[in-house]
Amino acid sequence: MSSKRIMDIEVLRAIAVLGVLFHHLAGNLFRDPVPLLEAIHAWAQPWWGVDLFFAISGFVIARSLVPTLRSCSTREQYWEQTRNFWLRRAFRLLPSAWLWLALVLLMCMFFNRSGAFGTVHANLQATLAGVLQYANFRFADAFFRYEYGSSFVYWSLALEEQFYLLFPLLIVLCRRYLVWVLLALVAVQLLMVRTPLLMVVRTDALALGVLLAMWSSQSSYRRWQPTFLIRPWTGISTLIGVGLLMSYLATDAFSASHYRIGAIAILSAVLVWIASYNQNYLLPAGGLQQVMAWVGSRSYGIYLIHIPVYFLVREVIFRLQAAGLPSPAGHPILTLLFAFGLIALLSELNYRVVEMPMRNRGAALVQRLSTSRTPVASSEAVL
Repeated sequence: MSSKRIMDIEVLRAIAVLGVLFHHLAGNLFRDPVPLLEAIHAWAQPWWGVDLFFAISGFVIARSLVPTLRSCSTREQYWEQTRNFWLRRAFRLLPSAWLWLALVLLMCMFFNRSGAFGTVHANLQATLAGVLQYANFRFADAFFRYEYGSSFVYWSLALEEQFYLLFPLLIVLCRRYLVWVLLALVAVQLLMVRTPLLMVVRTDALALGVLLAMWSSQSSYRRWQPTFLIRPWTGISTLIGVGLLMSYLATDAFSASHYRIGAIAILSAVLVWIASYNQNYLLPAGGLQQVMAWVGSRSYGIYLIHIPVYFLVREVIFRLQAAGLPSPAGHPILTLLFAFGLIALLSELNYRVVEMPMRNRGAALVQRLSTSRTPVASSEAVL
């Protein structure tokens, strides 16, 4: 399977992270109610960006990992490929995650006169949960009960990293029954009432992404290609329509409906399915696509950085007001521009200084380990 970047997937990443950024404005960047945000949230809430991320992750990971592990003929080959996968994921995700956990904790301790970052005790606990990958379980336990801390977005990262850890084992254990196990996982969740605990272990979108990746190697996948979306504005209209539908399902009007998370997962998978053909169905090539692709390629850093920046901006405004100096307070648009500009700058720095160098180091380590085993593998083949 080709590892070439799919532009529509990058567009979906951008939409997902921008939706999460918008959803977190109220109560994080803006402590006081903003009438316009409240009016929008009554009819549309884009927190479904997290589920879209899950569907993308399931697809992107499975389209290379499943055929790689299934092609292994010995136990040693399987564990070598699994180790390589885990190493690449660790070098890709953990350095940035741990860096921003540390920075949030430092800001809580030394740059928190307004209290925007919360208490030191809660952030110490949240940092530990983030490092040890149980942030999703702590988030469910804290839900409306006690202060989580400023790194609450790590719940979804913990769930994804648990998936990365367990998925290779699931492939080898289920073997030819993997499709049925994943379908059962989706079906069961569609019928369940989502308690806080079930919300933070929801894997239906991840499973649908994996199923889509597995289907993409079948001949029927090409026969179902949505070629009608190539017509002008058809793809964009589909993207907007599906996004608005998910935003409406995410509103409080459907909070008691047990099926809404499953429906959002299915709609997220539909968008990933359309994007997977790499035909620019969702957004045609051009300047807007390039901008969205930039956002998508930096989406991991943006996701980690946006809450610390929101709280940092609140702290700066508080200090400016305390000193009697001009500040963006009372001007939501200025506050928003300041926060988004800082997010863009820091995410670019994170991408260039942390993400890409560490990703390359991980790839180099995997290459060295694989090379060092080549003579042994050759001798085993001869025997």
